Amino acid sequence: MHIAVLMLAFMTMANSAWADATKPIKLVVLGDSLSAGLGLPAQDAFPQKLKKALQAKGIAVDMTNAGVSGDTTSGGRDRLDWSVPEGTDGVIVELGANDALRGIAPDLARAALADIVQRLKARKIAVMLCGMLAPPNYGADYAARFNSIYPDLAKQFDVPLYPFFLEGVAADAKLNQPDGIHPTAEGVDIIVGKIMPAVEAFVGTIAEQRR
Repeated sequence: MHIAVLMLAFMTMANSAWADATKPIKLVVLGDSLSAGLGLPAQDAFPQKLKKALQAKGIAVDMTNAGVSGDTTSGGRDRLDWSVPEGTDGVIVELGANDALRGIAPDLARAALADIVQRLKARKIAVMLCGMLAPPNYGADYAARFNSIYPDLAKQFDVPLYPFFLEGVAADAKLNQPDGIHPTAEGVDIIVGKIMPAVEAFVGTIAEQRR
């Protein structure tokens, strides 16, 4: 009788561990129009294409597109709790482009992003930062102060950083919509291809912590 109970308990524990190891990793992309997919069909938005690319490599993920067009870092912070539900394993933070375009004080953007990272870490949710670069029209001093936000925070909070979300796409007319800011579907493909190694490493770290 005791042996049967012990075996049942062991099987239950083993099945639970197996389920934890194989259940999809729940990711949220907290961003602005660049990740929301402004001007594109839903299936061409960054989170959907990233999910497809990960699944093609056998990586099971549930992906939530929490991109809101026009959002700033402060806007992302204000909606953080309802944009990132309980049970989320990791958040890819893609915010700051609108701060830079509007010339918002870098100190404000830095404080908002720091708050986002701190609050997610307090909830035991992994964080990956996507960097943004300021346009040149606000001058070198503004650019230096703004561009340093992301590497500084990544180092301060020990979170992974993808240095520039629009790497390989920014300022290329063929890869952007007529506004020159938002990527086309082809542009999103390039973003996904370039960011994939960083996301794979991020997801791998989350999977390791489950074990």
